[in-house]
Amino acid sequence: MMHDYKHTFREVTQAILPILLVILLVQIFLLGSSTAAILQFLIGAVMMVFGIALFLIGVRVGLLPMGEAIGAELPKSGSILLILVVSFLFGVLTTVAEPDVRVLTTMIDTVSNGSIAQTPLVLVIAVGVGFFVATAMLRIIYRVPILYLFTAGYGAIILLSFFTSPEFLPIAFDAGGVTTGPITVPFILALGIGVTAVMGGRSALSEGFGLIGLASIGPILGVMLLGVVMPL
Repeated sequence: MMHDYKHTFREVTQAILPILLVILLVQIFLLGSSTAAILQFLIGAVMMVFGIALFLIGVRVGLLPMGEAIGAELPKSGSILLILVVSFLFGVLTTVAEPDVRVLTTMIDTVSNGSIAQTPLVLVIAVGVGFFVATAMLRIIYRVPILYLFTAGYGAIILLSFFTSPEFLPIAFDAGGVTTGPITVPFILALGIGVTAVMGGRSALSEGFGLIGLASIGPILGVMLLGVVMPL
C-alpha cells in the first residue's frame, strides 16, 4: 500500500512539474512578480500536488471499488427500472459534485451578469448526464451498438444547433467537456464495468466503455434545449 502511495505522488509530480516550471519562469522573467507572490505560488503548487495525489488515492481505494460493487449488484435485482433509476441518480449526483462543472457555471453566471444562473445550469447539465448514463446502461443490457446511440445523439446536437440561442451554443459544448472530470469519470466507468462483469457473454472492453462519451452528449443537448426554451 505504501508503494502505491509513493507511486501516485511520483506520477502527479511528474505530470504537474513541467507546467509549474513554465508558470514560474513566466512569473520571474515576463511578469516580474515579487518574491512574496512567487513564494505564494510555490506553496499553492505543493498543496495542489498533495491534493491531487490524495484524491487519486481516494479514487483507487474507495470510489472505483464501490462503483464496481454497485454495478455488479444492480443486475442481480432483476429490475431494469431499478438499474435505470440508480444509474440516473448517480449520474446526476456525481455531476453536481464535479468541481469542473462548478467552475464553468460560476464563470458563466459572472460573465452573463446572472442572466444564466449557476444553479439551473448545474441542474440541466446534471440531468443530461444522468439521462445518458441510464441510456448507456440500457445499451449494455440490450446490447445496442454504440454507433447507433452516438449517431442519434450527435444528429440531435446538429439539428438543435440551428434552433438554439447563439449564446448557448458554445456553453453547451463546454458543458459536455467539463462533465468528464475526476469525480464523474471514475465512478461512471466503474459502474459500467461492474454491470458488464456480471452479465454473461459481455466484453468489458466493447460494452463496459463508451459511457463517458455518451454521458457527454447529455449536457450538450440539455444546454441547447435551455437555449431554445429560454433564449437571451
